[in-house]
Amino acid sequence: MPRLREPLDTFGFLIHDVARLLRKNFNRRVQSLGLTQEQCRVILHLSRHEGMRQVDLAELLEIKPITLARLLDKLQESGLVERRANPEDRRAFQLYLTRQAHRVLEKILAVGADTRADANRDVSLADLDRLYSVLSRLKTNLIEAEEHQSADLSK
Repeated sequence: MPRLREPLDTFGFLIHDVARLLRKNFNRRVQSLGLTQEQCRVILHLSRHEGMRQVDLAELLEIKPITLARLLDKLQESGLVERRANPEDRRAFQLYLTRQAHRVLEKILAVGADTRADANRDVSLADLDRLYSVLSRLKTNLIEAEEHQSADLSK
């Protein structure tokens, strides 16, 4: 009879621990920029989606709109984010990075690269490629499972 793994040895716990340690390593490094991981996430997503509405960014980041509003307040006070009136909806704001934020973005990306270098040390490129491939497949499987579950519930 195969030995059952202890609950803390399961894949879910392992992936959670790796993600937590990546965040911890990143947070330690990014403190030198005077930013939090959450603020960095906002800057990174806005760099890819400038002009998006505040409500859409909250949904993308999977955080409450009020939480995002607080993050944006701090980023705006720091001169990193601009809120501009949305010409199509006067109740909504569109979000843009400032020039200063684009300079900070380069530093955030460097911190991310250093964090990945720590995590990837002594791991071959072939193993990393395989890991990314497997994780991408798992992500796709879980997205599809959620879509099927949602479709079943709507019937």
